[in-house]
Amino acid sequence: MFSWTWLIAGTALGAVSVLPYTIWRHKRDVKRTEEARSRAQASERMAEIGNMTSGLAHEIKNPLSTVGLNAQLLAEDIDHLDAPEKEKVKITKRLDSLSREVHRLKGILDDFLQFAGRMKLHCEEIDLRLVLSDLEDFYHPQCDRESIVMRMQMPENPVMANVDASLLKQAVLNLLINATHAMQDSEQKELMVRLETTENEACIHIIDTGNGIEEDRISEIFHPYVSSTQGGTGLGLPTALRIAQEHSGHIVLNSTVGQGSDFTLCVPLYK
Repeated sequence: MFSWTWLIAGTALGAVSVLPYTIWRHKRDVKRTEEARSRAQASERMAEIGNMTSGLAHEIKNPLSTVGLNAQLLAEDIDHLDAPEKEKVKITKRLDSLSREVHRLKGILDDFLQFAGRMKLHCEEIDLRLVLSDLEDFYHPQCDRESIVMRMQMPENPVMANVDASLLKQAVLNLLINATHAMQDSEQKELMVRLETTENEACIHIIDTGNGIEEDRISEIFHPYVSSTQGGTGLGLPTALRIAQEHSGHIVLNSTVGQGSDFTLCVPLYK
């Protein structure tokens, strides 16, 4: 009888001691379920907003193209205008200003549509050296115009990765454009593109000699509409990061104020 009493008492004490943990676990599970439901609802809302804003951007882009075309046609007809030469010059300047703004707005819309739109990857096994060589040929004239010395360092052996070459080119191009903008006020303008490999990744370094980025701004530099350079739309870097992430990759930024920045885009090696 004595032993049964202790057994019952022990069982009761055990149940009481476990009860708080059971209640805590139940509350935790309920909280996780609610958080998952909230994330799903937020994701649906963001998708709806994305579709709406993408459609709105297209609606703006079409008439904007018409405005740009008409400005170009008007500029071509200035010589036939029956007006004093001084008035023609004034009109020409205004049309040039209008054309520049139209071009700028179209660039912003293009960047937005690429950032907000759905990305469908068409991946193939490719040597990343070929991708970078194509970009070097394409971007060298821009560097020449900006008085930038562009250098390329690549391994002797192929660096194979399963990527969408077109999208990867766009990501690297965005980083090149960002580097070019960063060096606008630099006395020494050097742009280094270096391809390296680790055990599992191929890493593309885009190194500039610009002003660098303050440490407290590095964490936000890939946020939409946060531009580190003059003239940027604030979508080039977020788009590059998104492309890298779509390839199961990432971008690392190392920057020193007064010396420059190193944006490193990494994607998995093909094995």
